Amino acid sequence: MHLSADIAAVVTGGASGLGRATVEKLRAEGVKVAIFDRDEERGQATAKELGATFCKVDVTSDDSVDAGFAAARKANGQERILVCCAGIGSATKTASRSKETGEIKHFPLNIFDLTIQVNLIGTYRCVAKSAAGMLTLEPLEGGERGAMVMTASVAAEDGQMGQAAYSASKGGVVGMTLPIARDLSGEGVRINTILPGIFETPLMMGAPQKVKDALAASVPFPKRLGNPAEYASLALEMIRNPYFNGEDVRLDGAIRMGLR
Repeated sequence: MHLSADIAAVVTGGASGLGRATVEKLRAEGVKVAIFDRDEERGQATAKELGATFCKVDVTSDDSVDAGFAAARKANGQERILVCCAGIGSATKTASRSKETGEIKHFPLNIFDLTIQVNLIGTYRCVAKSAAGMLTLEPLEGGERGAMVMTASVAAEDGQMGQAAYSASKGGVVGMTLPIARDLSGEGVRINTILPGIFETPLMMGAPQKVKDALAASVPFPKRLGNPAEYASLALEMIRNPYFNGEDVRLDGAIRMGLR
């Protein structure tokens, strides 16, 4: 798809991290972008800085997502691009014993459910609703109506201790990529998924320096954390390249995550 000011996009989780970097890249190409995010203060500031439209959206809510798409389409027109970056993480063992007290506890199921609701169902909710909108558009040259990018994680394949919920949610995103691509193939809508490794996101930047240094050293090459702009670069290639469809691609410096 040729990127231009005639194209509209929606980026979920677009107020920070991988999403913000994607908004920056799209805006640099002239694309009209709507940011979906729960953080209203940061979202408004990001939209003002980058010349985008902000929509306060909770991807776990049908009503919130519907309202977000309605506002985005009123401002920019029907989107031909969707990039899903909204997500949360959690880290607790399935069952564990306290070293201090011997107390045994299991993973809080409400947290497991929330992780699935945001990362997997929230992603699918946005994809399904965006795809329905894209089907109303006239096809571009080559028959294409739209392109979507979802975000999984290397944890979908190399889940570490404590990552059962997170890995399940991200594994689900990988697992639905090809079926969605097949569902939409007759309508000229493409979809792909990126599996990022260890990236310089706001959550990661809050970690102690020695932790970040150790993580960077664990990457085969280059020995550093990923830059969000590198994620955005791959997302834009997936959008631009009309033969890129139904794929899930690791972006991780060749890392394979260990036990913990």
